[in-house]
Amino acid sequence: MRCTFRLEKQAHSQGYRRVAGLDEAGRGCLFGPVYAGAVVLDPERPIRGLNDSKQLDPERREELYLEITVKAAAWAAASVDPDQIDRINILEASRLAMRLALERIDPRPDYLLVDALWIETAIPQQAVIHGDALSRSIAAASIIAKVERDRSMLDWDRQYPGYGFASHKGYSTPQHLKALEEHGPTPHHRFSYEPVRQAAGLGQMSLFG
Repeated sequence: MRCTFRLEKQAHSQGYRRVAGLDEAGRGCLFGPVYAGAVVLDPERPIRGLNDSKQLDPERREELYLEITVKAAAWAAASVDPDQIDRINILEASRLAMRLALERIDPRPDYLLVDALWIETAIPQQAVIHGDALSRSIAAASIIAKVERDRSMLDWDRQYPGYGFASHKGYSTPQHLKALEEHGPTPHHRFSYEPVRQAAGLGQMSLFG
């Protein structure tokens, strides 16, 4: 797969002018918010090297993040906290984070390219499977979301130094699972996730509420 401007060009050919890519970061984490990014790229100010944030090393993500914030026609980020993730589930929380990012972006886009999801909005949209590897706008949004989330995890690491958030970023790594076993979950863990429930002694969650 190649990350190109093809989908954006298709939208432009249909008369749309402000095409935004949307993506999230942190769906699979046991701890902390899920983040979303929304980016409208400026075709007159190309950014080289845009790709799925997961395929980039942290230093390159930071470099591209700074370039996106300078060169993009518009960008925004938003997050949904763990309490709400537990209330509405991670899929709906991811959609909500994207809608919140969309509400913050100015000027407002007139077409959306969304990584794998549909969101509730009157703006025309296209759900793109593997969008962060195919669309430069979605890739840019994935970088915004990932860097924003990773930076927040550095702050949480200082607040909860025994969990290793600076290194594993809240994902279900052996280091994180060991910390959960030794220290138990923090108030900012996702208690709807089974490893967290087990560490808290809550048992399995009923599928029927």
